[in-house]
Amino acid sequence: MHSILYGLTSALTWGAADFTGGIASKRTNVYGVVIGAEGFGMFLFLALAFLFRESVPSWETWLWGSAAGLSGGFGLLLLYRALSAGRMSVAAPVSAVIAAIIPVVVGAFLDGLPGVWTFAGILLALGAVWLIAHGEGGRETAAIRLNEITLPLIAGVVFGMYFVFMHQASREAIFWPIVASRLASMVGILGYALVTRQPWKPLRKNWLLIALSGILDASGNAFYVLGGQLGRLDVSAVLGSLYPGSTVLLAGLFLHERLNRLQLAGILAALTAIVLMTV
Repeated sequence: MHSILYGLTSALTWGAADFTGGIASKRTNVYGVVIGAEGFGMFLFLALAFLFRESVPSWETWLWGSAAGLSGGFGLLLLYRALSAGRMSVAAPVSAVIAAIIPVVVGAFLDGLPGVWTFAGILLALGAVWLIAHGEGGRETAAIRLNEITLPLIAGVVFGMYFVFMHQASREAIFWPIVASRLASMVGILGYALVTRQPWKPLRKNWLLIALSGILDASGNAFYVLGGQLGRLDVSAVLGSLYPGSTVLLAGLFLHERLNRLQLAGILAALTAIVLMTV
């Protein structure tokens, strides 16, 4: 029961982090948003690691945490680009569905095959992606929708890898794996921005929003780690993948985003699919 509670809490905080990060990405460059958010999260959990006197874990934990950080960081970069360029209520659910499928497959090898409801959820998830992409228009509208979900699809794959890597990293500790992931993510994205000569310094007026996004995202990671330590990888990951629920809700409340009927059905199907995977 506690693992389910932690998983749902990670979904709520991750969804809020994506909303604030998406808003910040609309106002300044996405590299600066992700680098700044990762930095705030790293320093927060570095302080918590010292405060609770958590033992420094083995080098394997640091490697898994770094791999998770690189996956999660570039996943955020892709997702925030999608959130800033398109509609949050479309990009977030698509990335979440794909991210949920990967740990389910890996969890089948690590913890045994899941039940029939999980397989039903996977099939429903694929149908949900098609509904969100197709919309109610003709071929031109469908093409636009497919272009709109390209980045979220790739982000979902990378996020799925993050779930797996972080689950492995968090076997010995809670705070240090998050510190390792944030450090690797921040350094990796900063290095990529410098090599490709991308603008990476965010506007000063957006720092508060970036800090909030970073703290929420790192907190979501902590709740995911706790859920994974108490339960199965696939259950913890798919519960965490419910994060689009809060993103869509916040986007509707503050941005007044509207969806057509098929896309709304697709989003509902996506969220239902993720729930089915946990049965």
